[in-house]
Amino acid sequence: MAFESLGDKLQGVFKKLRGKGKLSEKDIKDAMREIKLALLEADVNFKVVKEFVAAVSEKALGQEIMESLTPAQQLVKIVNEELTQMIGGEVSRLELSSKPPTVIMMCGLQGAGKTTATGKLALSLRKQGRRPLMVACDVYRPAAVKQLQVLGDQVQIPVFEMGTDTDPVTIAKEAVAHAVKHGNDPVILDTAGRLHIDEQLMEELANIKEETSPTEILLVVDAMTGQDAVNVAKSFNEQLDITGVILSKLDGDTRGGAALSVKQVTGKPIKFASVGEKLSDLEAFHPDRMASRILGMGDVLTLIDRAQEAIDDKQARELEAKIRKQQFDLDDFLEQFKQIKKLGSFSQILGMLPGIDKKMLETVDTEENEKRMKHIEAIIQSMTMEERRNPKIIGAGRKVRIAKGSGTRVQDVNQLLKQFGEMQKMMKQFSGGKQQKMLKRLRKGRM
Repeated sequence: MAFESLGDKLQGVFKKLRGKGKLSEKDIKDAMREIKLALLEADVNFKVVKEFVAAVSEKALGQEIMESLTPAQQLVKIVNEELTQMIGGEVSRLELSSKPPTVIMMCGLQGAGKTTATGKLALSLRKQGRRPLMVACDVYRPAAVKQLQVLGDQVQIPVFEMGTDTDPVTIAKEAVAHAVKHGNDPVILDTAGRLHIDEQLMEELANIKEETSPTEILLVVDAMTGQDAVNVAKSFNEQLDITGVILSKLDGDTRGGAALSVKQVTGKPIKFASVGEKLSDLEAFHPDRMASRILGMGDVLTLIDRAQEAIDDKQARELEAKIRKQQFDLDDFLEQFKQIKKLGSFSQILGMLPGIDKKMLETVDTEENEKRMKHIEAIIQSMTMEERRNPKIIGAGRKVRIAKGSGTRVQDVNQLLKQFGEMQKMMKQFSGGKQQKMLKRLRKGRM
Protein backbone atom coordinates (compact mmCIF):
# COMPACT_ATOMS: atom_id res chain seq x y z
CA MET A 1 0.00 0.00 0.00
CA ALA A 2 1.18 3.54 -0.73
CA PHE A 3 3.03 5.38 2.06
CA GLU A 4 3.75 2.10 3.88
CA SER A 5 7.51 2.61 4.13
CA LEU A 6 7.05 6.31 4.98
CA GLY A 7 4.54 5.40 7.68
CA ASP A 8 6.89 2.80 9.16
CA LYS A 9 9.78 5.30 9.34
CA LEU A 10 7.72 8.13 10.84
CA GLN A 11 6.22 5.81 13.44
CA GLY A 12 9.77 4.65 14.25
CA VAL A 13 10.83 8.25 14.89
CA PHE A 14 7.94 8.82 17.32
CA LYS A 15 8.58 5.52 19.09
CA LYS A 16 12.07 6.71 20.08
CA LEU A 17 10.60 9.84 21.67
CA ARG A 18 7.82 8.19 23.65
CA GLY A 19 10.01 7.28 26.63
CA LYS A 20 11.21 10.87 27.16
CA GLY A 21 9.49 13.04 29.76
CA LYS A 22 10.59 16.26 28.07
CA LEU A 23 11.89 16.97 24.58
CA SER A 24 15.00 19.07 24.25
CA GLU A 25 15.77 21.23 21.22
CA LYS A 26 18.31 18.56 20.17
CA ASP A 27 15.65 15.80 20.41
CA ILE A 28 13.35 17.74 18.10
CA LYS A 29 16.13 18.58 15.65
CA ASP A 30 17.23 14.93 15.53
CA ALA A 31 13.64 13.81 15.00
CA MET A 32 13.14 16.38 12.23
CA ARG A 33 16.30 15.21 10.49
CA GLU A 34 14.95 11.65 10.46
CA ILE A 35 11.52 12.83 9.28
CA LYS A 36 13.19 14.82 6.50
CA LEU A 37 15.14 11.75 5.33
CA ALA A 38 12.01 9.57 5.52
CA LEU A 39 10.07 12.00 3.34
CA LEU A 40 12.87 12.31 0.77
CA GLU A 41 13.30 8.52 0.60
CA ALA A 42 9.54 8.22 0.03
CA ASP A 43 9.93 10.46 -3.05
CA VAL A 44 8.38 13.63 -1.65
CA ASN A 45 9.52 16.71 -3.58
CA PHE A 46 12.60 18.34 -2.00
CA LYS A 47 11.10 21.84 -1.86
CA VAL A 48 7.93 20.48 -0.27
CA VAL A 49 9.98 18.56 2.34
CA LYS A 50 11.98 21.68 3.18
CA GLU A 51 8.82 23.75 3.76
CA PHE A 52 7.15 20.95 5.75
CA VAL A 53 10.15 20.43 8.08
CA ALA A 54 10.48 24.20 8.66
CA ALA A 55 6.77 24.50 9.57
CA VAL A 56 6.84 21.53 11.98
CA SER A 57 10.12 22.63 13.61
CA GLU A 58 8.81 26.14 14.21
CA LYS A 59 5.66 24.86 15.91
CA ALA A 60 7.43 22.12 17.86
CA LEU A 61 10.11 24.42 19.26
CA GLY A 62 7.81 27.35 19.95
CA GLN A 63 4.70 25.65 21.29
CA GLU A 64 4.08 24.83 24.93
CA ILE A 65 3.45 21.15 25.51
CA MET A 66 -0.21 20.55 26.36
CA GLU A 67 -0.76 19.10 29.82
CA SER A 68 -2.94 16.29 28.50
CA LEU A 69 -0.32 15.03 26.06
CA THR A 70 3.16 13.63 26.35
CA PRO A 71 5.84 15.50 24.34
CA ALA A 72 5.94 12.72 21.75
CA GLN A 73 2.16 12.87 21.32
CA GLN A 74 2.36 16.64 20.90
CA LEU A 75 4.93 16.23 18.11
CA VAL A 76 2.73 13.61 16.42
CA LYS A 77 -0.17 16.08 16.63
CA ILE A 78 1.89 18.83 14.98
CA VAL A 79 3.18 16.49 12.26
CA ASN A 80 -0.36 15.24 11.65
CA GLU A 81 -1.68 18.80 11.26
CA GLU A 82 1.11 19.86 8.89
CA LEU A 83 0.92 16.63 6.89
CA THR A 84 -2.83 17.19 6.45
CA GLN A 85 -2.15 20.72 5.18
CA MET A 86 0.61 19.52 2.87
CA ILE A 87 -1.66 17.05 1.08
CA GLY A 88 -4.64 19.36 0.79
CA GLY A 89 -6.06 20.49 4.12
CA GLU A 90 -9.80 20.25 3.47
CA VAL A 91 -11.68 17.70 1.37
CA SER A 92 -12.23 19.02 -2.15
CA ARG A 93 -15.52 17.87 -3.63
CA LEU A 94 -16.34 17.39 -7.29
CA GLU A 95 -17.98 20.51 -8.73
CA LEU A 96 -21.19 20.01 -10.67
CA SER A 97 -22.62 22.61 -13.02
CA SER A 98 -25.88 24.34 -12.08
CA LYS A 99 -26.79 24.08 -15.77
CA PRO A 100 -26.50 20.42 -16.80
CA PRO A 101 -24.80 18.57 -18.21
CA THR A 102 -21.61 18.93 -16.18
CA VAL A 103 -18.62 18.18 -18.41
CA ILE A 104 -15.71 16.40 -16.71
CA MET A 105 -12.54 16.19 -18.79
CA MET A 106 -10.12 13.40 -17.85
CA CYS A 107 -6.51 13.90 -18.90
CA GLY A 108 -3.09 12.39 -18.20
CA LEU A 109 -0.25 10.43 -19.71
CA GLN A 110 -0.75 7.07 -21.40
CA GLY A 111 -0.67 4.25 -18.86
CA ALA A 112 -1.70 6.42 -15.89
CA GLY A 113 -5.02 4.57 -15.58
CA LYS A 114 -7.19 7.28 -17.15
CA THR A 115 -9.77 5.03 -18.83
CA THR A 116 -10.20 2.86 -15.70
CA ALA A 117 -10.51 6.02 -13.58
CA THR A 118 -13.24 7.22 -15.98
CA GLY A 119 -15.20 4.00 -15.36
CA LYS A 120 -14.70 4.23 -11.59
CA LEU A 121 -15.80 7.87 -11.46
CA ALA A 122 -18.86 7.15 -13.62
CA LEU A 123 -19.88 4.29 -11.31
CA SER A 124 -19.40 6.48 -8.23
CA LEU A 125 -21.60 9.22 -9.73
CA ARG A 126 -24.29 6.74 -10.78
CA LYS A 127 -24.46 5.49 -7.17
CA GLN A 128 -25.28 9.10 -6.24
CA GLY A 129 -28.34 8.96 -8.52
CA ARG A 130 -26.86 10.63 -11.60
CA ARG A 131 -26.98 9.46 -15.24
CA PRO A 132 -23.38 9.70 -16.45
CA LEU A 133 -22.26 9.34 -20.07
CA MET A 134 -18.71 8.17 -20.78
CA VAL A 135 -17.15 9.48 -24.00
CA ALA A 136 -14.41 7.71 -25.98
CA CYS A 137 -12.17 10.59 -27.14
CA ASP A 138 -8.98 8.51 -27.35
CA VAL A 139 -8.82 7.60 -31.05
CA TYR A 140 -5.09 6.82 -31.08
CA ARG A 141 -4.37 4.07 -28.56
CA PRO A 142 -5.24 0.63 -29.92
CA ALA A 143 -8.47 -0.74 -28.41
CA ALA A 144 -8.98 2.36 -26.20
CA VAL A 145 -12.58 2.73 -27.44
CA LYS A 146 -13.23 -0.98 -26.88
CA GLN A 147 -11.78 -0.81 -23.36
CA LEU A 148 -14.20 1.98 -22.42
CA GLN A 149 -17.11 0.05 -23.95
CA VAL A 150 -16.20 -3.03 -21.88
CA LEU A 151 -16.09 -0.88 -18.73
CA GLY A 152 -19.43 0.63 -19.71
CA ASP A 153 -20.97 -2.84 -19.99
CA GLN A 154 -19.56 -3.83 -16.58
CA VAL A 155 -21.03 -0.83 -14.78
CA GLN A 156 -24.08 -0.51 -17.08
CA ILE A 157 -23.30 3.07 -18.08
CA PRO A 158 -23.65 4.26 -21.71
CA VAL A 159 -20.57 5.03 -23.80
CA PHE A 160 -20.63 7.59 -26.62
CA GLU A 161 -18.20 6.85 -29.45
CA MET A 162 -17.74 7.76 -33.11
CA GLY A 163 -15.02 5.27 -33.99
CA THR A 164 -11.37 6.14 -34.52
CA ASP A 165 -11.60 8.18 -37.73
CA THR A 166 -13.34 11.22 -36.20
CA ASP A 167 -11.51 14.16 -34.64
CA PRO A 168 -11.60 13.97 -30.78
CA VAL A 169 -12.80 17.59 -30.54
CA THR A 170 -15.80 16.76 -32.73
CA ILE A 171 -16.52 13.61 -30.66
CA ALA A 172 -16.50 15.66 -27.45
CA LYS A 173 -18.86 18.34 -28.90
CA GLU A 174 -21.27 15.73 -30.28
CA ALA A 175 -21.25 13.85 -26.98
CA VAL A 176 -22.32 16.97 -25.05
CA ALA A 177 -25.15 17.57 -27.57
CA HIS A 178 -26.18 13.89 -27.19
CA ALA A 179 -26.21 14.25 -23.39
CA VAL A 180 -28.45 17.34 -23.56
CA LYS A 181 -30.88 15.47 -25.82
CA HIS A 182 -30.98 12.26 -23.75
CA GLY A 183 -30.73 13.72 -20.24
CA ASN A 184 -27.27 12.43 -19.35
CA ASP A 185 -25.36 14.24 -16.63
CA PRO A 186 -22.42 14.38 -16.16
CA VAL A 187 -20.48 13.84 -19.40
CA ILE A 188 -17.06 12.28 -18.70
CA LEU A 189 -14.53 12.73 -21.52
CA ASP A 190 -11.86 10.03 -21.67
CA THR A 191 -9.21 11.90 -23.65
CA ALA A 192 -6.04 10.57 -25.27
CA GLY A 193 -2.70 10.41 -23.52
CA ARG A 194 0.87 10.15 -24.75
CA LEU A 195 3.96 8.46 -23.38
CA HIS A 196 5.27 11.95 -22.69
CA ILE A 197 3.92 15.50 -22.85
CA ASP A 198 4.11 16.99 -26.35
CA GLU A 199 2.75 20.03 -28.19
CA GLN A 200 0.25 18.04 -30.27
CA LEU A 201 -1.33 16.43 -27.19
CA MET A 202 -1.67 19.72 -25.36
CA GLU A 203 -3.10 21.50 -28.37
CA GLU A 204 -5.78 18.81 -28.77
CA LEU A 205 -6.69 18.95 -25.07
CA ALA A 206 -6.82 22.76 -25.17
CA ASN A 207 -9.22 22.59 -28.15
CA ILE A 208 -11.48 20.08 -26.35
CA LYS A 209 -11.50 22.39 -23.33
CA GLU A 210 -12.39 25.41 -25.46
CA GLU A 211 -15.24 23.62 -27.26
CA THR A 212 -16.85 21.89 -24.26
CA SER A 213 -16.13 24.32 -21.38
CA PRO A 214 -15.62 21.58 -18.77
CA THR A 215 -16.57 22.26 -15.15
CA GLU A 216 -13.82 19.89 -14.01
CA ILE A 217 -10.49 19.04 -15.64
CA LEU A 218 -9.17 16.08 -13.67
CA LEU A 219 -5.60 14.93 -14.12
CA VAL A 220 -5.07 11.21 -13.53
CA VAL A 221 -1.65 10.70 -11.95
CA ASP A 222 0.01 7.32 -11.48
CA ALA A 223 1.10 7.26 -7.82
CA MET A 224 3.84 4.75 -8.68
CA THR A 225 5.79 7.05 -11.06
CA GLY A 226 7.71 8.92 -8.38
CA GLN A 227 8.88 12.49 -9.07
CA ASP A 228 7.71 12.22 -12.68
CA ALA A 229 4.17 12.40 -11.30
CA VAL A 230 4.93 15.86 -9.88
CA ASN A 231 6.51 17.08 -13.13
CA VAL A 232 3.54 15.77 -15.15
CA ALA A 233 1.06 17.47 -12.81
CA LYS A 234 2.96 20.74 -13.04
CA SER A 235 3.07 20.70 -16.87
CA PHE A 236 -0.61 19.80 -17.30
CA ASN A 237 -1.64 22.45 -14.79
CA GLU A 238 0.42 25.17 -16.49
CA GLN A 239 -1.10 24.42 -19.89
CA LEU A 240 -4.68 23.39 -19.05
CA ASP A 241 -5.32 24.88 -15.60
CA ILE A 242 -6.57 21.60 -14.13
CA THR A 243 -9.17 21.67 -11.35
CA GLY A 244 -8.05 18.56 -9.48
CA VAL A 245 -6.17 15.28 -9.42
CA ILE A 246 -7.13 11.61 -9.27
CA LEU A 247 -4.38 9.43 -7.83
CA SER A 248 -4.39 6.03 -9.52
CA LYS A 249 -2.66 2.83 -8.40
CA LEU A 250 -2.39 4.08 -4.83
CA ASP A 251 -2.46 0.46 -3.69
CA GLY A 252 0.65 -0.45 -5.69
CA ASP A 253 3.57 1.56 -4.28
CA THR A 254 4.91 1.44 -0.74
CA ARG A 255 6.52 4.89 -1.12
CA GLY A 256 3.89 7.07 -2.84
CA GLY A 257 5.58 10.25 -1.61
CA ALA A 258 5.31 11.98 -4.97
CA ALA A 259 1.56 11.99 -4.48
CA LEU A 260 2.05 14.03 -1.29
CA SER A 261 3.79 16.73 -3.36
CA VAL A 262 1.11 17.22 -6.03
CA LYS A 263 -1.06 19.68 -4.06
CA GLN A 264 1.87 21.82 -2.95
CA VAL A 265 3.46 21.98 -6.42
CA THR A 266 0.28 22.64 -8.45
CA GLY A 267 -1.94 24.31 -5.88
CA LYS A 268 -4.73 22.00 -7.10
CA PRO A 269 -6.42 19.48 -4.80
CA ILE A 270 -6.36 15.69 -4.94
CA LYS A 271 -10.07 14.88 -5.31
CA PHE A 272 -10.07 11.09 -5.60
CA ALA A 273 -7.80 8.12 -4.94
CA SER A 274 -7.97 4.75 -6.65
CA VAL A 275 -7.29 2.20 -3.91
CA GLY A 276 -7.74 -1.14 -5.69
CA GLU A 277 -8.46 -2.94 -8.93
CA LYS A 278 -12.25 -3.17 -8.57
CA LEU A 279 -14.36 -0.52 -10.31
CA SER A 280 -15.84 0.35 -6.91
CA ASP A 281 -12.35 1.07 -5.51
CA LEU A 282 -12.46 4.86 -5.91
CA GLU A 283 -12.59 6.98 -2.77
CA ALA A 284 -12.98 10.69 -2.19
CA PHE A 285 -9.58 11.92 -1.00
CA HIS A 286 -9.59 13.03 2.63
CA PRO A 287 -6.23 14.68 3.51
CA ASP A 288 -6.81 14.32 7.26
CA ARG A 289 -7.66 10.61 6.97
CA MET A 290 -4.67 9.94 4.73
CA ALA A 291 -2.35 11.72 7.19
CA SER A 292 -3.87 9.64 9.97
CA ARG A 293 -3.20 6.40 8.04
CA ILE A 294 0.41 7.39 7.33
CA LEU A 295 1.04 8.07 11.02
CA GLY A 296 -0.48 4.72 12.05
CA MET A 297 -3.53 6.30 13.66
CA GLY A 298 -6.01 4.31 11.56
CA ASP A 299 -8.89 5.52 9.41
CA VAL A 300 -12.12 4.51 11.09
CA LEU A 301 -14.16 7.18 9.25
CA THR A 302 -13.40 5.65 5.84
CA LEU A 303 -14.27 2.22 7.23
CA ILE A 304 -17.63 3.63 8.41
CA ASP A 305 -18.21 5.22 4.98
CA ARG A 306 -17.56 1.87 3.31
CA ALA A 307 -19.90 0.11 5.73
CA GLN A 308 -22.71 2.62 5.12
CA GLU A 309 -22.28 2.21 1.36
CA ALA A 310 -22.02 -1.59 1.45
CA ILE A 311 -24.74 -2.48 3.95
CA ASP A 312 -28.27 -2.41 2.65
CA ASP A 313 -30.62 -0.54 5.02
CA LYS A 314 -33.54 -2.86 4.24
CA GLN A 315 -31.41 -5.93 5.07
CA ALA A 316 -30.27 -4.24 8.29
CA ARG A 317 -33.90 -3.72 9.34
CA GLU A 318 -34.79 -7.33 8.50
CA LEU A 319 -31.80 -8.58 10.49
CA GLU A 320 -32.83 -6.44 13.45
CA ALA A 321 -36.33 -7.96 13.35
CA LYS A 322 -34.90 -11.51 13.22
CA ILE A 323 -32.59 -10.83 16.17
CA ARG A 324 -35.53 -9.45 18.13
CA LYS A 325 -37.55 -12.61 17.44
CA GLN A 326 -34.49 -14.86 17.94
CA GLN A 327 -34.79 -16.16 14.36
CA PHE A 328 -31.18 -15.54 13.32
CA ASP A 329 -30.14 -18.52 11.14
CA LEU A 330 -27.20 -19.67 9.01
CA ASP A 331 -28.51 -17.79 5.96
CA ASP A 332 -28.26 -14.57 8.00
CA PHE A 333 -24.82 -15.64 9.22
CA LEU A 334 -23.71 -16.05 5.58
CA GLU A 335 -25.19 -12.69 4.61
CA GLN A 336 -23.14 -10.95 7.31
CA PHE A 337 -19.97 -12.50 5.88
CA LYS A 338 -20.89 -11.24 2.42
CA GLN A 339 -21.42 -7.74 3.80
CA ILE A 340 -17.99 -7.82 5.50
CA LYS A 341 -16.34 -8.89 2.22
CA LYS A 342 -17.75 -5.77 0.54
CA LEU A 343 -15.72 -3.59 2.91
CA GLY A 344 -12.42 -4.81 1.43
CA SER A 345 -9.79 -7.42 2.12
CA PHE A 346 -9.08 -8.59 5.67
CA SER A 347 -5.75 -6.68 5.74
CA GLN A 348 -7.39 -3.50 4.37
CA ILE A 349 -9.98 -3.53 7.15
CA LEU A 350 -7.35 -4.17 9.85
CA GLY A 351 -5.14 -1.40 8.41
CA MET A 352 -7.92 1.14 9.01
CA LEU A 353 -8.20 0.35 12.70
CA PRO A 354 -6.21 2.59 15.06
CA GLY A 355 -3.53 1.01 17.22
CA ILE A 356 -2.90 -1.92 14.87
CA ASP A 357 0.85 -2.52 14.77
CA LYS A 358 2.26 -2.87 11.25
CA LYS A 359 4.34 -5.83 12.46
CA MET A 360 1.19 -7.52 13.69
CA LEU A 361 -0.36 -6.99 10.25
CA GLU A 362 2.67 -8.71 8.70
CA THR A 363 2.12 -11.74 10.93
CA VAL A 364 -1.58 -11.94 10.03
CA ASP A 365 -1.96 -14.56 7.35
CA THR A 366 -4.30 -12.63 5.05
CA GLU A 367 -4.51 -15.46 2.53
CA GLU A 368 -5.44 -17.91 5.30
CA ASN A 369 -8.19 -15.60 6.56
CA GLU A 370 -9.58 -15.04 3.06
CA LYS A 371 -9.50 -18.83 2.58
CA ARG A 372 -11.44 -19.37 5.81
CA MET A 373 -14.10 -16.92 4.71
CA LYS A 374 -14.50 -18.80 1.41
CA HIS A 375 -14.76 -22.09 3.35
CA ILE A 376 -17.54 -20.68 5.54
CA GLU A 377 -19.43 -19.59 2.43
CA ALA A 378 -18.97 -23.00 0.76
CA ILE A 379 -20.03 -24.95 3.87
CA ILE A 380 -23.27 -22.99 4.35
CA GLN A 381 -24.09 -23.18 0.64
CA SER A 382 -23.65 -26.98 0.80
CA MET A 383 -26.41 -27.26 3.40
CA THR A 384 -30.10 -27.77 2.66
CA MET A 385 -32.56 -24.96 3.42
CA GLU A 386 -33.81 -26.95 6.42
CA GLU A 387 -30.27 -27.38 7.79
CA ARG A 388 -29.58 -23.66 7.48
CA ARG A 389 -32.75 -22.78 9.36
CA ASN A 390 -32.26 -25.43 12.05
CA PRO A 391 -28.58 -26.45 12.42
CA LYS A 392 -29.45 -28.70 15.39
CA ILE A 393 -30.55 -31.42 12.93
CA ILE A 394 -27.04 -31.65 11.46
CA GLY A 395 -25.71 -34.97 12.76
CA ALA A 396 -22.55 -36.95 11.88
CA GLY A 397 -23.84 -38.22 8.52
CA ARG A 398 -24.98 -34.78 7.39
CA LYS A 399 -21.64 -33.26 8.43
CA VAL A 400 -19.78 -35.75 6.20
CA ARG A 401 -22.07 -34.87 3.27
CA ILE A 402 -21.66 -31.10 3.84
CA ALA A 403 -17.87 -31.42 4.13
CA LYS A 404 -17.68 -33.36 0.84
CA GLY A 405 -20.00 -30.92 -0.92
CA SER A 406 -17.96 -27.89 0.18
CA GLY A 407 -14.52 -29.39 -0.32
CA THR A 408 -13.70 -28.98 3.37
CA ARG A 409 -13.18 -31.24 6.42
CA VAL A 410 -15.71 -32.37 9.00
CA GLN A 411 -13.62 -30.41 11.56
CA ASP A 412 -14.28 -27.22 9.54
CA VAL A 413 -18.03 -27.91 9.59
CA ASN A 414 -17.89 -28.50 13.36
CA GLN A 415 -15.95 -25.28 13.89
CA LEU A 416 -18.47 -23.26 11.88
CA LEU A 417 -21.44 -24.75 13.78
CA LYS A 418 -19.71 -23.95 17.07
CA GLN A 419 -19.09 -20.34 15.97
CA PHE A 420 -22.70 -20.02 14.90
CA GLY A 421 -23.92 -21.44 18.22
CA GLU A 422 -21.88 -18.83 20.10
CA MET A 423 -23.23 -16.07 17.88
CA GLN A 424 -26.81 -17.24 18.50
CA LYS A 425 -26.19 -17.05 22.27
CA MET A 426 -24.91 -13.50 21.85
CA MET A 427 -27.93 -12.58 19.72
CA LYS A 428 -30.30 -13.75 22.48
CA GLN A 429 -28.86 -11.02 24.67
CA PHE A 430 -30.30 -8.48 22.24
CA SER A 431 -33.92 -9.50 22.83
CA GLY A 432 -34.49 -7.22 25.85
CA GLY A 433 -35.69 -3.61 25.85
CA LYS A 434 -32.33 -1.90 26.48
CA GLN A 435 -30.64 -4.05 23.88
CA GLN A 436 -33.31 -3.15 21.30
CA LYS A 437 -32.60 0.53 21.85
CA MET A 438 -28.92 -0.20 21.31
CA LEU A 439 -29.67 -1.97 18.02
CA LYS A 440 -31.69 1.00 16.76
CA ARG A 441 -28.91 3.38 17.66
CA LEU A 442 -26.36 1.20 15.90
CA ARG A 443 -28.50 1.09 12.77
CA LYS A 444 -28.83 4.88 12.78
CA GLY A 445 -25.08 5.31 13.24
CA ARG A 446 -25.35 7.04 16.59
CA MET A 447 -22.81 4.88 18.37
